[in-house]
Amino acid sequence: MADPPVYSIGALARILGIPAATLRTWEERYDVVVPERSPGGQRLYSQSQLEQLRFVGAQVSAGLSTGDAHRLLQERVVDGAPLGHAEIPDGSGLIILLAERDPYAADFSEYFLRRAGYVVIVVTTVEQAVAETARKSPDLAVIDLLISGGNGLQLVAHLRERLDVPVLAISTLELSDDALAAGASTFLRKPLQPPQLVSVIKRMLGQGALVRAESDR
Repeated sequence: MADPPVYSIGALARILGIPAATLRTWEERYDVVVPERSPGGQRLYSQSQLEQLRFVGAQVSAGLSTGDAHRLLQERVVDGAPLGHAEIPDGSGLIILLAERDPYAADFSEYFLRRAGYVVIVVTTVEQAVAETARKSPDLAVIDLLISGGNGLQLVAHLRERLDVPVLAISTLELSDDALAAGASTFLRKPLQPPQLVSVIKRMLGQGALVRAESDR
């Protein structure tokens, strides 16, 4: 079974449309959604915590105070009641850069991402990734950290600095802390399950990317 995704606070801010400063304030003030901390001190949010914060955000948007929204969340969690799920949009032609050292894994992931509606650019080296992104900026990058002899972290940092696109780092090794420190938004441990990969990418892109896609047409 694949390990669950790990999200940085920046990734949650992008996915939920809630400023990182607000998420930190909610954590300190209400002590309901408290992420783990990496050895480097970074906040590490789980998939369930992402959904909990999505629930809080939806309640606040509906007119509830943040305090009441957190109290309602706590009641739901204690009772084991479902939170409900916001609709996650499909790919809608958004561009995914898939930097994967294993061609078989790349073919597998590409197939499912294309089925989800994404345009997928597959590269197998850091040099190819840099060249492709110079021609066309992707909406999101999936980077195998062991690509080109283990130079994936440098590629993560390069893409975040040059393009400021969300990056999903993947690896057979437990490199979540290194990935987030390099600028990745989210980390997934390989081997990847296609439904999980597609679901995480949809959440990372969120509604903002769809607005961008529509404006480019």
